[in-house]
Amino acid sequence: MEEPIRILMLFTIMNRGGAETMVMNYYRHIDRNRVQFDFMVHRQERGAYDDEIEAMGGKIYRMIPLHPFTFNTYRKQISDFFDQHPEYRIIHGHCSESGYFVYREAAGRRVPVIIAHAHNAHALFDTKWLFRTYFKHTMRPYLTQGFTCGKEAARWLFGNELGKKAILQRNAIDTFLYRFDEAVRLEVRQELHLSKDVTVVGHVGRFNRQKNHEFLLEVFHKYVQEFNPTAHLLLVGTGELQKAIQKKVQQFRLTDQVHLLGGRPDVNRLLQAMDLFLFPSFMEGLSVSMVEAQCAGLPCVVSDRIPREAALTDQVSFLSLETAPRQWACEIERVRCMASRRTGYYQQIADAGYDIVKNAEWLQNYYLGQWNKTR
Repeated sequence: MEEPIRILMLFTIMNRGGAETMVMNYYRHIDRNRVQFDFMVHRQERGAYDDEIEAMGGKIYRMIPLHPFTFNTYRKQISDFFDQHPEYRIIHGHCSESGYFVYREAAGRRVPVIIAHAHNAHALFDTKWLFRTYFKHTMRPYLTQGFTCGKEAARWLFGNELGKKAILQRNAIDTFLYRFDEAVRLEVRQELHLSKDVTVVGHVGRFNRQKNHEFLLEVFHKYVQEFNPTAHLLLVGTGELQKAIQKKVQQFRLTDQVHLLGGRPDVNRLLQAMDLFLFPSFMEGLSVSMVEAQCAGLPCVVSDRIPREAALTDQVSFLSLETAPRQWACEIERVRCMASRRTGYYQQIADAGYDIVKNAEWLQNYYLGQWNKTR
């Protein structure tokens, strides 16, 4: 039997983030006898998905973290990697502009297929903003193809001209797995010691600045104060700001009503227990979490920094982050009161082109076609 072709994926670490979850969805559904994924990551600690990757036959290569003071060491490490692994003909980068050094080294060695994938439509203005902006522009000549989750993300990472040529790879999910199930809803609520009638607001995402948890808590606090004193909030995820958010929960005296559930492999079940999905991110591309929430039939109240193309159902309300938390709380109550039956939305998501089975088949054929061209 012929060996599978091997695709080198670039990531920071394989934890339960949106891009990582999307790639794992595809990885589970491709024919791994024909196409295998290997991963170059930039953390020494193991990621949440590492065990599953290795169980499915993937390899994980660990590089040092990329910082301004490690540029030279990192470049040497990347050069050594390609000396030792000339077998890779397709590289697919998911760390945006920070893949610059890998793309440049690969292009210099005439790796025939070099892909960068746009997952966000904006960048936060922080200490790394200058480096991100520089590498975003300088990486482009080394790419053979851009991939994107949506139009706005493509324009941001690749610019107007290259962005128009970017290939749309949908943030597809197993739609049947996320379909609404009343029995699962009651089961999860029982596990979390929540009554069947209490209102449950939910959020899935890393505890980092991008996801805007501090504002999210302010909104929920206002909602409890003025509209629904018995409501609960489920926060699913991990990250560097988790302890700060825990302190904020204590300051608001919401310890009994805000549940920090950590990183969970059963997000599909947790979504069933929620009544509404709250997502006030500073930036997104086309969020996997939003696709999952809509598939579960959840009404979503989200920030207007999220592209309109992320609204795959009629269940999405957009609000400005300049709007006061009370107005967000008011919208939550309005949407909650108007909520309809949640069944059937998984079919809408599939009809919109976001079911993983067809998308995984398409990606597999794309990789095989590109590989055959390099022979």
